[in-house]
Amino acid sequence: MSSTTIAIIATVISIVLIAWYWIRHRGLRATPSQLKPGSPLPDFLAADEHGNPVRSTELHGSPTVILFVRGNWCPFCSRQVSNLTQHYRDIIDLGGRLILITPKPLETTRRVAEFFNVEFDFWLDDELSVTRQLGLLQQGGVPRDYEKEYGRDTIWPTALVIDAAGIIRYTELSKHISDRPDPAVLLREIRKTIKT
Repeated sequence: MSSTTIAIIATVISIVLIAWYWIRHRGLRATPSQLKPGSPLPDFLAADEHGNPVRSTELHGSPTVILFVRGNWCPFCSRQVSNLTQHYRDIIDLGGRLILITPKPLETTRRVAEFFNVEFDFWLDDELSVTRQLGLLQQGGVPRDYEKEYGRDTIWPTALVIDAAGIIRYTELSKHISDRPDPAVLLREIRKTIKT
């Protein structure tokens, strides 16, 4: 092989590797320091579906899966909730809770949960204050067709597993806007928190 051929092959391989790395890692967000595993879940105030105030400290006493979801306009969020219904009973049977935090009420998602006869807790972060506090703001993340109703900014999809003492044991930020954590992984992480 000539040195020119070797140089071309090396260049092509380099381009392929760079492209693979960029595709695999583009859009990755670093985990905010306040949500690193081993840290206590920050104290924050949200509202339940009826507008009553709820605090994150109320979660102490049982392991909890917390999902930050963008809203019922997001097909990936709706699919995520539908997929979670298959594992909901297992989480509850382990003594755990499942909290979904969203900037707007999830009427459609609530109907999915009711169809499968599961009782998720929905917490609202209407003003995105919790989202900002936890470093999960996605600026300009709402599609233009929905901006009038939902505003421009939203939550970056994130999953947390908290132990009974309020310590974060698992954090997963979606790599891209379309991916969500596997519900089986969240169930596994809940089981691990109970064993420790």
